[in-house]
Amino acid sequence: MAEPIPVEPLTAEAFASFGAVIEADHARSHLINEGLCRRYHALAVADCDGDVILSIFRATAWPRPIRISMLERHPLGSQAIVPMERHAWLAVVAERPEPAACRAFLARGDQGLQIARGVWHHPLLALAPVHDFLVIDRAGPGENLEERSFTEGAERVIAPI
Repeated sequence: MAEPIPVEPLTAEAFASFGAVIEADHARSHLINEGLCRRYHALAVADCDGDVILSIFRATAWPRPIRISMLERHPLGSQAIVPMERHAWLAVVAERPEPAACRAFLARGDQGLQIARGVWHHPLLALAPVHDFLVIDRAGPGENLEERSFTEGAERVIAPI
C-alpha cells in the first residue's frame, strides 16, 4: 500500500488551485445593521450551469483508518461546503483522479470551502460522529457527477491526525 496521505492545515494559499476557503476574513468585512453585525462579504462565488441550490448534508464519521479508494468531480458547477457545527473535518482533493495525486486538508470547524468546477475530490469526510454541513451547488439538466474508483489495492489511507 502507498504511503499515507499527509494531512495539511486548510489555508487559502494551499487550497488555491482547487477552489476557495470560506472563513471569516476581517479584511473582507464591514459593519452593517447599525454596527451590530459584521458582514464577511463575497467569500466565494458559485460557478454553475443551472440553478444554485442550498442543501444540508448530515454526515457521519468515516471509520478509521480513513481509506481513499475513489474520487468524484462536478463538471457543471462548483460545490461549497460549510460546516454548521464547529467540528474539524477533512477535505481530499486532487489535480487528477489518481491515488498519488491526493492531498488531504484538515478544516477547522469555522472553515468551509468551495471546490471549483471540475476539481477531483473525495466525498465529504466528517470526523465527528454526526456533523451537518450547508452545501451550495447546482441543480439542473446534464450529468454533473463523474466518479473514478481506484484499481483494487491502489487505495490510500489518510495519515493519523
